[in-house]
This record gives sequence, structure tokens and C-alpha cells, in this order.
Amino acid sequence: MSAGQNRPPQLEYISAITLATHDMAAAVVFYSALGFAMRYGGETSAFTSFHVGNGYLNLVATPNVQIGKNWGRVIFYVANVDDMYRCAVAVGLHPEFGPRDAPWGERYFHLIGPDGHELSFAAPLSK
Repeated sequence: MSAGQNRPPQLEYISAITLATHDMAAAVVFYSALGFAMRYGGETSAFTSFHVGNGYLNLVATPNVQIGKNWGRVIFYVANVDDMYRCAVAVGLHPEFGPRDAPWGERYFHLIGPDGHELSFAAPLSK
């Protein structure tokens, strides 16, 4: 926009992220095992929504659509990264690595979901 034009309003927050899944039942089991609270849908639904803080993680069934790799990552802040890691391992999931401190000031680990979506669970490091 050029000087003098109205600017769009400031973006405030992300309301929801929607991920495609080839297998809704497996995806619902996966996210439920990690403590995501289902608000709508379920294992046999074409659309499922989980409440996450002030927003939502939505799943949409796309059994015949190829889901690409290297699409990016969703980062979820949690109260305790190490506890979240232990929870993931306890339910039989296999994070890419254990919790680690990053130079940008977060503790985090990654987990790949059943459809190849990369999830990161993080928390700010204490100063």
C-alpha cells in the first residue's frame, strides 16, 4: 500500500488451524492421546475439531488427496515440555528427539502425526 492509504486492521490471533487427514479414526486417536479436547466430530466424521487454548485444531478427511511433505509445522505451547514429551512416549508415540533448549529461547520437541504433519510442542525458557 502506498502512503496515505488505509491500512488493514491488525491481525489479533489464529482462531484455528485445519489439517488434512487420510484416516480420521487414526488422527482422532493420535490427537486425543496427546490430550487434545475434542469439541466436534470423531473417528467416523468428515470433520473434527479440537479445542486448543483459545483456538482450535481442525481435521478434515481427505482420503483421496495427496498430502504434501515439507508443508511446515504447527507449534503448540504447553505448560511443561518435558511432561508433554513423557506423555507422548507413554502412549506409544515416537518424537523425533527429546526435549531440547533452542537458542531462540524455547524448549521444544517435534512429533510427526499420522498424516505426516509436523507438530512442535514448546514453552519459553525461563530468563
